[in-house]
Amino acid sequence: MIDLAKNGKGEFVKLQELSSRQQISEKYLEGILGTLVRGKLLEGARGKGGGYRLNCAPEDCSVWDILSLMETSVSPVACLDKNAKKCDRAKFCVTLPVWKDLDTMIREYLSGVTLDQFLRNMPETEGKIPGGKEWNCGL
Repeated sequence: MIDLAKNGKGEFVKLQELSSRQQISEKYLEGILGTLVRGKLLEGARGKGGGYRLNCAPEDCSVWDILSLMETSVSPVACLDKNAKKCDRAKFCVTLPVWKDLDTMIREYLSGVTLDQFLRNMPETEGKIPGGKEWNCGL
């Protein structure tokens, strides 16, 4: 997502280019990108001039948007997962308020971190790390 924000500038970026820069196999990357397309964070186009591009401005796409789409759960405990069964012990659980507060803090914090922030914090190395290799950071 950061790579597309940095290199796409609203244009489609070829799968091969993303794969090469991020050092991820095309097949594996295609699965990740497919999830992001189905989740409407990316647009995908086939054929000449095709590839992938962001469906949102970098300042409007949060880490929370990405993680909540890509991860099965981002809750600190299983009982707070969005599809969790109602816990019979919840009304007696002395730790539940702490976990709920932590869950809220994580959600609020990550909702406030955008792709644009990563771009602004990128070192002046033009996307390269020492040794001339492209950066690969996982988002």
